[in-house]
Amino acid sequence: MWIAVDAMGGDKAPGEIVLGAVEAIRELKDNILLVGKRGEVLRELEKYEYPANRIEIIDAQSVVSMDDHPTVVFKSKKLSSISKCVELVKNKVASAFVSAGNSGAVMAASIMHLKRLTGVARPAIGAVLPTKKNPVVVVDAGANVDCKPGYLLQFGIMGSAYIKNALKVLNPKVGILSNGEEIGKGNELTRKAFDLLADSDLNFIGNVEGREVFQGKCDVLVCDGFSGNILLKSSEGASEAIGYFLKKEMKRRFWYKLGYLLNKPAFKRLNSKISYEYFGGAPLLGIRGIGIIGHGRSKAEAIKNSIKVASELIKNRMNTLIETEIQRYMIKGKSGV
Repeated sequence: MWIAVDAMGGDKAPGEIVLGAVEAIRELKDNILLVGKRGEVLRELEKYEYPANRIEIIDAQSVVSMDDHPTVVFKSKKLSSISKCVELVKNKVASAFVSAGNSGAVMAASIMHLKRLTGVARPAIGAVLPTKKNPVVVVDAGANVDCKPGYLLQFGIMGSAYIKNALKVLNPKVGILSNGEEIGKGNELTRKAFDLLADSDLNFIGNVEGREVFQGKCDVLVCDGFSGNILLKSSEGASEAIGYFLKKEMKRRFWYKLGYLLNKPAFKRLNSKISYEYFGGAPLLGIRGIGIIGHGRSKAEAIKNSIKVASELIKNRMNTLIETEIQRYMIKGKSGV
């Protein structure tokens, strides 16, 4: 099985991307297609020892930058590393793709080349966040700024399928992000979506406030992409700020520094549990293929884990489960769209 990796996507490309791919094949049986500027990718590969038959380079001289508008993949950069990764999946050369590049461009290329699963109204990004209990997957984390109530129902269906596959949660609890836990709270979108979710077969637990997300109240949190992306970026910023303040305080006294050194292994374990690199990238749910969108700042560890996530979702046939569940709701007339 081959997995296409966008070697030019992200702030650390191609160095960290290539290293992540090399580390992935040491732990997985899958093979890697590195898509990017052949000369640059080859120079990075030459730094490492790896089975030559398990990594191949697919040349792509065009690169979509983080500042490019998503529609650039249709216009001036049709042969970009992002487009080629998605086309490799479309043509069944690769079973999945991973990219830490421009997420809007990845989304646009996926919809254009791979299309949507039958019955899916809008593909969505499922980002995993740590909680005091089990991780929670947030759907949508940024793909759809404006949503209809039925989209949120489908986000719950797709998120449940993903977390069953990736985290082996048999009956995931689904909540909807709102400004209060009481019934009737929220805006018009969330109130209407609440009714659809409550009338579904999902294990719906109701409204979830922002402060409750990290308590582990639910396994799947549905919301529009605007709110989900703000939640995601705010949590990243808060985590970084806490780390900054902690390091600053540790430098103030000798005994603080000594305590830090003694507890350094614990701090490393904590960082691994709350870091996006630990969870890898977020799947683009609802497309006819497996696509993983990595953080723009992804290093080798995050890329390796993103490839591992892609591999698991392929083996567990996640898209088959999503399509089956969506169709079941459509037959019942409860898809909401």
